[in-house]
Amino acid sequence: MRASTSATSARPSTGSTVRVSIARSDPASRTEFDVPRIEPMMVLDLLLAIQREQDASLGFRFSCRVGMCGTCTLRMNGRSVLACQTRVTADDDDLRLDPLSGLPVVRDLIVDTTPFFEEWARITPYLVPTTELTEPAVIRPDSSERQVIDPQLDCINCGACYSGCGIADARRDFIGPAALNRALTLIADSRDGARLERLRSVTGDDGAWRCRYIHACTAMCPKGLDPAGAIRKLRRMALEGIPNVDA
Repeated sequence: MRASTSATSARPSTGSTVRVSIARSDPASRTEFDVPRIEPMMVLDLLLAIQREQDASLGFRFSCRVGMCGTCTLRMNGRSVLACQTRVTADDDDLRLDPLSGLPVVRDLIVDTTPFFEEWARITPYLVPTTELTEPAVIRPDSSERQVIDPQLDCINCGACYSGCGIADARRDFIGPAALNRALTLIADSRDGARLERLRSVTGDDGAWRCRYIHACTAMCPKGLDPAGAIRKLRRMALEGIPNVDA
């Protein structure tokens, strides 16, 4: 069998294969495939090779292939990863691929992300302009609020943190780490006119105080963000107030 690859420079590895066990739509059913190695090889290359050469019915998602859209997120050996950015190493002889946890399975590795985005929408995830400003507001690059905002900005809504969070998986009324991370970037932004309302909405029983600091969200974020740290900052703001804002 010829393995498919996205890179024209990829070359076959000498006569070795990777055994891949993949969850199918029936939870009691798994399918195993032996896929010839190529170098370099990403998990997405494995899936494309299987779909094109062994089983065209295999269901999975992907789009940008450069780690920006978040649609190819799945679990590899129990860990949430981006399939397009996760390399199959020389030591990976057996891989187990499963859909994200905590979300309904549509087919095989495809999940329904509606619950994730419903929680995202609850925090009003966009800037609400203030009405008092008469000219464009500016946040200096070296300001304290910029230092809070910038490290949390690169979320791609992949759901890896949501899938890895045991609280979000166990209780469907938890807002979840991705939405709380986004809330912090807006609450810390002095240009936003809904900071106090948003802080109150994310620090209820189903918000920041529900987190138990498992830290799986931070460990699994493929963009290197720290949702657990964002939740800590939200808790501090709930207790001490938002800097430069009168309650």
